[in-house]
Amino acid sequence: MGSVERPSAIDLGFKPAYLALLASGELDARAQIASHHLECCDLCARYCRVNRKESTRGAVCRTGQRAQVNGAFPHFGEETCLSGWNGSGTIFFSECNLRCVYCQNWEASWGGAGVEFGPAELADAMLSLQRQGCHNVNLVSPSHVVAQILAALPIAARAGFRLPLVYNTGGYDSAEALALLEGVVDIYMPDMKYADSELAHRYSHVREYVARNRAAVREMHRQVGNLVIGAGGIARRGLLVRHLVLPGGLSGTLDVLRFIAEEISPDTYVNLMDQYRPRFRAFQPEKLRRRPTSAEIRDAQEVAHRLGLRRLDSAIGS
Repeated sequence: MGSVERPSAIDLGFKPAYLALLASGELDARAQIASHHLECCDLCARYCRVNRKESTRGAVCRTGQRAQVNGAFPHFGEETCLSGWNGSGTIFFSECNLRCVYCQNWEASWGGAGVEFGPAELADAMLSLQRQGCHNVNLVSPSHVVAQILAALPIAARAGFRLPLVYNTGGYDSAEALALLEGVVDIYMPDMKYADSELAHRYSHVREYVARNRAAVREMHRQVGNLVIGAGGIARRGLLVRHLVLPGGLSGTLDVLRFIAEEISPDTYVNLMDQYRPRFRAFQPEKLRRRPTSAEIRDAQEVAHRLGLRRLDSAIGS
């Protein structure tokens, strides 16, 4: 019995958004504007205003002009519509603009494990993932390196890079950064971690998380709309929201999902993530010391269905 022929990882009928900006010269202009933003940084929702060209002192991300990369490889553990059969081409950036006490990748996000990449090296990483047959390039924890990504993308695109860009973010993104990314990012994949900003401050050390997160998700949806699935079941453009179910209702699942259903779209593609594990500093707050129960996961699914959210990721949803 012969094997089933699968479509090419590169959809020849799809053109990523950034190619139009490259042709008009706007992509290079965005890179220059983003570079200026580093001089009084507002490229994430912390608004630290640090001149990152001179120092990282005072910047939670501890990242200067060059991005730090913890790894770049095909990843098969993402949502099926991203990983497909050849993998999602993930570029894991070191450091983060969040400080989650339960961070699953704390060695990189808190500890800074990684190697500095300049624009040409980051462009080479994108092109390498394309050569390996990945379906997209998945920028993990990109909020603090928007300028560095925009510096690398024109180099990669001129060298033949054609994959969709996935902006895989903790959801604490600034309006200024998202304005620079309009027409650049094909797939926005933000976390919506909390419905309570006090808990966000306690467990992720950020202020006004809910208001800034929801404003960011609204803007992302305005830019790219609902998620569009192309050939072979691979995502091509749109919004995909992740919500990590924390134990004891700490993530405010009902309020988060109600916001998505009523203020974004009931057709939003949602991944209700059930993989929380107590790691790193999560053993200190008593409420985070355990995994969510199967009943808590089922409750989250039932809430989603009750609110009319029809597109739940198959790993946990319907």
